Amino acid sequence: MRRGFTAEGAEGAEKDMRTKRTQGFKLSWFSLCAVCAICGESSAAPPAVTHLFPAGAQRGTTTEITAAGTFEPWPVKVAISGKGVSVVAAKDKGKFAVTVAKDAIPGIYWMRAHNDDGVSGPRPFIVGTLPEISEKEPNDEFQKPQAIQGNVVVNGKLEKSGDVDCFGVSLKKGQTLVASLEANYVLKSPMDAIMQIVSTDGFTLDENHDFHGLDPQLAFTAPKDGTYVVRVFAFPSQPDSSIRFFGSDACVYRLTLTTGAFADYAVPTAEGVRIHGWNIPKTGKLVAVPKLEADETHATVFDPEIANPLRFRVETHPQHAALEAEQRTPLAVPFSLTTRLFSPGVASRSVVSLKKGQAITVQVESRVLGLAVNPVIEILDKDQKRVARTEPAKLGGDTALSFTPTVDGQYTIAVTDLFSGGGGPRDIFVLRVTLLEPDYELSVLADRFTLEAGKPLNIPVKLARKGGFAKPVEAVAEGLPEGVKFEITQPAKPDPNTIQVTLTTEKPVTAPFRLLGKVKDEPKLTRVGVAPLAEFEITTPDLWIAAGVAPPPKKKK
Repeated sequence: MRRGFTAEGAEGAEKDMRTKRTQGFKLSWFSLCAVCAICGESSAAPPAVTHLFPAGAQRGTTTEITAAGTFEPWPVKVAISGKGVSVVAAKDKGKFAVTVAKDAIPGIYWMRAHNDDGVSGPRPFIVGTLPEISEKEPNDEFQKPQAIQGNVVVNGKLEKSGDVDCFGVSLKKGQTLVASLEANYVLKSPMDAIMQIVSTDGFTLDENHDFHGLDPQLAFTAPKDGTYVVRVFAFPSQPDSSIRFFGSDACVYRLTLTTGAFADYAVPTAEGVRIHGWNIPKTGKLVAVPKLEADETHATVFDPEIANPLRFRVETHPQHAALEAEQRTPLAVPFSLTTRLFSPGVASRSVVSLKKGQAITVQVESRVLGLAVNPVIEILDKDQKRVARTEPAKLGGDTALSFTPTVDGQYTIAVTDLFSGGGGPRDIFVLRVTLLEPDYELSVLADRFTLEAGKPLNIPVKLARKGGFAKPVEAVAEGLPEGVKFEITQPAKPDPNTIQVTLTTEKPVTAPFRLLGKVKDEPKLTRVGVAPLAEFEITTPDLWIAAGVAPPPKKKK
């Protein structure tokens, strides 16, 4: 055990942080062109939002939040994704009232501010099930922590260099406290947090650095009755030459502190989905899978008695689970299998029967689900000779490969951990094996487009064909406001994998829309176009158009 803070400990943690591989988003030349299209030639000033505080709220409440950024003029309008959450600007600049319905689905909502000049980038706002409180200073010293009563979400900030936040929780012997921090992974706060459980006499009893990305999480079981201190501090998420505890106004976090049920992962069953985690019976908590919209592939599964929701992929093909023993029966493609690595360094094996030339896609998901496996995939033939292999392309990433057998027969899909892990309670993954069928994806390189009224804007839509897909695809717009003209135009240099669409308007407008790809007489092949949200390493189907007032004509001399 370690007592208190030491310079050596801080230096060691800083060194550990420096060894991490940072993940950057590099814009190609084509991306830069798209960015220029967003900015346009106008001097208009759309609002900009850098962070929200608090960055979430409980279902069934109305909360005032503060948005950091630029908002000229005030007030601005606000749009937020999903249903059950509404936002209105308050009297004071940067203040908003957020109302969350009692039946709003817990999870991440995306908020944008907009005015006549344009729209901001999206910021995440998290809807939860637990009561919410605010962090109160001073709470830097473990001897004088902020007292916590009940199961709550603490909205806090490490607001200055050297800031440390301490929270005191009373536990009974054998009681398990889950302390989970949301900061960099979802909110993109510029902090690499460390969380400790500290005794009242200053000994560090448990510690975590990186559980979800750079965010820590702990499940601590009290060895005896007493008060235990949850201590949070951070380094900068982008390493620099300093050795210090980092903080700034942007270092916003949400800290869940609960001795109640906390979800870790979900397993499909014939009756629904079983949620497993801490302070949940070993058999799991059975919940129903909500109905999805036509273009959705994932559902949010939750229970009011569980502190956090989970994202769950809903499949049209059979889903299997084998967490207690290895799956030994050959499975018919397509399928998904939720299973685990039962022993360190030992592969989890699944057998499939394939025909010559029957192309398949093999995906293993674990890290994206917040679980522990760094998956390596191998495909072995009937003689157990390796015929294909792949490993994660980046640290903390999952793995996928495409494979086409050259002969009929049984093949073994073997999954191991890149670092020879296995055998732990969280070494769980989902193996997804599907036929590589003809399909396509649509994408654009920006989520916001700025027009000059009366002047057309060309937007290249990239068409990514998969599995030999060769049918013609038509791009259409959905939700464009009246007065905005949408048409397909011919680019100067035609590209069979690019569809050029052109937007024109004579009136000022700021509004969302979507791009769809359609194939004649085949509605099942309708696809939604997406744009990258580089900061969050995700894509969005929600696109925005902004067109200002046309400049007055120049007077003739």
